[in-house]
Amino acid sequence: MSTAFGQLSDNNSDTIPVATAMRIGIVVAEWNRPITGKLLEGACNTLQRHGVDPDNIHVARVPGSIELTFGAKQMAEQLDVDAIIVLGCVIRGDTSHFDYVCSSVTQGITSLNVKYDIPFIFGVLTTENIQQAEERAGGRLGNKGNEAAITAIKMFDFCCRLKK
Repeated sequence: MSTAFGQLSDNNSDTIPVATAMRIGIVVAEWNRPITGKLLEGACNTLQRHGVDPDNIHVARVPGSIELTFGAKQMAEQLDVDAIIVLGCVIRGDTSHFDYVCSSVTQGITSLNVKYDIPFIFGVLTTENIQQAEERAGGRLGNKGNEAAITAIKMFDFCCRLKK
């Protein structure tokens, strides 16, 4: 998340738990692939940098952002993972389609967080234009895929600490 106080990706790596035991799923939308591909790259690089074995990163692609919820649900039910990162990009157009897609995917991912005992990390860009998307996919505002990976690691650690 980017605010006047900085970005999550600015976190000092000393504050990010080691993630060597973590198994993670990533569901990524194919729509707006130049953006979602950069988000995916950022997430995978960050996970590996913090100790996640590349063999423990499971990536699945779905056609668009509406399909992210179903893809994440299937991943939770079919794979043994500790967290699922959901990556997509919805760019406002001239119709209300943007509002319906953003609302649907937000509500869908929220409902998965309530239903399952693993965290689902919302890494869907909802921007007014392509420039804003590019700025958040490795541009001047960082890479939100990186931030989603950090959030997944921290939420996995949070869950582990609660179980002790």
